[in-house]
Formats: sequence, C-alpha cells, structure tokens
Amino acid sequence: MPQPRLIASIIAAVLASGATLPCAARTPVPSAADMDRDLLEVTIPALERLYAQRKYTVTQVVKWHLARIERVNGIYRAVETVMRAEALAAAAREDADAAAGSGARGLLFGVPIVIKANTSIAGQVTTDGWEGYTIAGHELVAPRDATIVAKLRAAGAIVIGHTNMPDFANSDTNRSSSFGRTGNAYDVRFSPGGSSGGTVTAVTANMAVLGNGTDTGNSIRMPAATSAVIGVFPTRGLVSIAGIAPLDWMLDNTGPIARTVTDAAIALSVMVGEDPLDPATAQSAASAQPGPYTQYLKADVLRGKRFGVPAFILQGAGIPFHGTPASVPESAAVKQAVEQAIPLDPATRAVFMKAVDELRAAGATVVFDDSILPEDFARTASRISTYAYVKEGTDRFLSEFGPAQYHSAADYLRVVGGPIGAPAVGEEPTVAHIGGVTIYQRNIETDPDAEASYYAPRRRALMTYVDTLDRLHLDGYVYPAIQMPPPDETMAQDGHVSEGPHSATSWVNMLGIPAIVVVGGFYDSGLPFGLEISARPWKDGDLLGFAYAWEQATHHRRPPVLVDKGLLPNAR
Repeated sequence: MPQPRLIASIIAAVLASGATLPCAARTPVPSAADMDRDLLEVTIPALERLYAQRKYTVTQVVKWHLARIERVNGIYRAVETVMRAEALAAAAREDADAAAGSGARGLLFGVPIVIKANTSIAGQVTTDGWEGYTIAGHELVAPRDATIVAKLRAAGAIVIGHTNMPDFANSDTNRSSSFGRTGNAYDVRFSPGGSSGGTVTAVTANMAVLGNGTDTGNSIRMPAATSAVIGVFPTRGLVSIAGIAPLDWMLDNTGPIARTVTDAAIALSVMVGEDPLDPATAQSAASAQPGPYTQYLKADVLRGKRFGVPAFILQGAGIPFHGTPASVPESAAVKQAVEQAIPLDPATRAVFMKAVDELRAAGATVVFDDSILPEDFARTASRISTYAYVKEGTDRFLSEFGPAQYHSAADYLRVVGGPIGAPAVGEEPTVAHIGGVTIYQRNIETDPDAEASYYAPRRRALMTYVDTLDRLHLDGYVYPAIQMPPPDETMAQDGHVSEGPHSATSWVNMLGIPAIVVVGGFYDSGLPFGLEISARPWKDGDLLGFAYAWEQATHHRRPPVLVDKGLLPNAR
C-alpha cells in the first residue's frame, strides 16, 4: 500500500505541473466571479473556512493573488520581486499535505503574504530598495531566511513577493533606486508613505492577505495610515529583527501589516519569540503578555478605558530622526528640533477630533491636557541619540545575512569598488554634523558617551511616558499617525517634489513601546486617515484589544477602487 509521504509527493508533482487530479480528489474549478467575491478582502479566518470546506486549494488562492499582482502592479508598483514559481511550488506542497492528511495546519496555512525588500528571503536578492545591492554579480543574495520569514513560513504562509521600499528605508515616501515609485492604492497620484509603502499598497489592494513592514521612525505606522490598513509596531524585543537590513538598528522594528486587527493579531502571534541573533528579544518570554493575541480581541474592551492625547503632537514639536547627542550644545539641539517641527494640518486635526468623538461613543474617556507628554518630553526624547551606531548595525547584518562576497561595509567597498550608501553607514553630511559637532561611528558596547547620549535620556523619557499613564490613570495614548493628509506626488509641494506625509511619532521607536495604527476614517478627498494608539511596554495584547474594539465600533475600512490602465502605464 503506498505510503502517505509518497502520495503527497505525487500530488505535489501533479499540482505543480498544472495537470488535474482524479475527480474524487479534485477541488471543483471555481468561477472567476466566485473567487473575486470570496477572496477580495478575505481574512485569515475566512480563508481557513474556505480551505476547510474544500472550496479552494491553496494553489488556486495563490494564483488568484498572483493574477491580481500581474494586473495592477504595473500601475501601483508595490511588489518589486514576484516569486511566482516559488509560491506555486509551496502551494502545491501544502495542497499535497492536505490531501494526504499529513501534519497539523499552522495558523497561516495557505495565506499569501508579501515581505518587505529589506527582509531576507533565502536565495532572493535583499534589495533594501537600493540599486547598489542589485549590481550584476554582486547582488545581496540572502543565504537564509530572516527569523520572521522562517516563522511565517513554518506557520504555513506562502511568500509571493518582495515589496518595494525607498533606499535603505530612509524616506517618508516610497521611491527606490532599485524599482521606482509606489503609488497609493486609493489614488495612484498620492503617496502611500514610506518606508513600508510597498507592503501597505500590496495589502490594501488585495495583492496579498498580509505582509511585514519595518519601522525605524514611523515606517509601519505612517504608511498604514495613508492606506486604511492595520500597522503594528510591537514592543521592541517582542519580535526579532535578525535578517532585516538595518537603517538604524537601535530604532528598527518589524511587525505585521494587515487589513483587519484579527489578521494582524494572528500574524503577530506567529512572529514573536526569543532569538539568539537579536539580543533585544532575550526578555520577551518573561515580560510579554502571553499569546495567541486573538484572546485579547473583545468588542467592548474600550468601555471604561482612558486615553491621553500627547500635547507636543498637537503643537507640532519636532523630534529629530536619530536624536541629538549630548555633545551638541542645547541651543543647537533646540534649533535642530525647531527646523524639523511638523505642524498638524487643520484637515488632519479635524478628522482626528471626529475620531476622538467616536472613541468616546465607544465608551472610552479621552483626556486633553497640556501636561500630557508636553514639549519637554519631546526635548528629552530628542536627546536619545543613535546615529553613532548605524554602521555597527549594517556590519552586524552583513556578517550574518550578507552574500558570500561581502560580510561588512568594508568588504562591500573592496569587492564592488564603491561604498554602501551613506544612510546605512552613518555618513550623511546633514545628519553627521550638528551644531559644529561631528558624529563619528563607533560601537555602543564600548562607547564612553553611550550613557549620556542614549541610555540616560531614554530612561528619562520612558519614565515620563509611564509616569503620565500612572498619574492620570490612563490606559494609553491616542493621536494622529501622521501630521497631514497623503500628498499628491505628481506636482511640486512647497516648491519641491513631495518627500511624503511626515509624522511626529519617531519617539515610539526611541522608547520601544508598542503602538498600532487603525483605520481612523477618511478625508473629504477620499484618502484614508490613520489613528495611532500606544500603550504600556509589553502590553501588546491589550493594545490589539483596543484596536479591535475600535474596528468593531467603527468599521471604517473600505477597499480602494483600482485602475489597471491610465495615465501612468509604468509608474517608475
């Protein structure tokens, strides 16, 4: 009698070849209309039910998503590398396992996902948005999966592509030298934000069910806000960043981007865990709320909760990206913060106040007070300085996830004949020189200035954050995820090409506290507004609960109407 594994192998080969199975084992061929109805805006639980009913095979679902990419990606440019053959082979294996009844299904069985292009996928080029990692013969080919990719695959997810991102993730919009510009799914002329704009456009446009983003200063949350999706910034250390090309490893984080809070909670449940390659995860088992995170999702959880609105965000106070080291005089630090201040747009303030009313209608109390994270908090957070350690992060990444040719920035220079881009090695002139002080690259473990420039101000800012929660009996904070609506990128804004929809939320990265962006409503233009909620460190389950209750009370999300032809046949 044939063994189950042999049967599974035969079925996998048949599915991969495109041939049909005998009628008794074959899922009926669905109509295009049925698939569009069932898979547009499909959630993970709904997809699980469709598989359980044997209405669709994994291969059929993956092909539907690949066809959607093929139809609209030329306009929106969300997916840089489509992994069609690999995705179909993985789908065939899962179909074969299901047919043979072998093995338990993971939480993400048969779920098509996308991965941001700075996140390593074994055998694929980690472009990091930068053309220098795609030079023929010198590509940054990943030797193995990033930790989160391995976890997502182990849970059954099917990786269908790498998503576009700006060079080194160093932008608030989504233009890359390796692939071009990504457009907003709600209106391709407008910015989807950066640097996870490729993932948010792919997910909101139903090219994939979910994906990962990375966030160094706002790069999960700000793009999520432009595109009516859920963006999760976990407590730093809950999820490993090993295998992700860093922009600033002291601030970097990764988390799920999804269309619903439930899907985000399921994905986060898979992504979490300690990892010896990321020391920041060492305390996660002892500190984090236990999973799965779906257990915290209750529709009435906002009732009786109290949220404060950070005063400095409404005032538009600036917090310089990477912070300002202690060696920079206070006058120069203040000048830098003023120059980088981002006023809150009146249209954004108006839609935020509508969201506050909706929070109150859901049973929450929202507190406005000038003492809630005032400008002094912003000044303290501004002194959490990390730029001196940027190159250390890049070298750490390349040492473990670089190609055979190079395992450090110095190796890259020697082999390729040119340097790695300035943002990845800490050599940007406008950032490395502040107030007459030059920031030289060093290792944080041996830096005598690390206490004054990083650890001490971080402790003070985190203490203020938590003490304010305690003093006013708050459960978290709420605020606009970005300071303005998504800008039109087809024309100059303020005399220059748009640099994206800026935020005032980089302090979240500096403290490492959890935050989530939910669909907060829509502007009169039809573009989405994102509401951000942050909570106590390691209370990621509670935070997801707040987001779920908001989602169930408002049901703001509506899918975009896409175009597959028009004035921008190739948005590059």
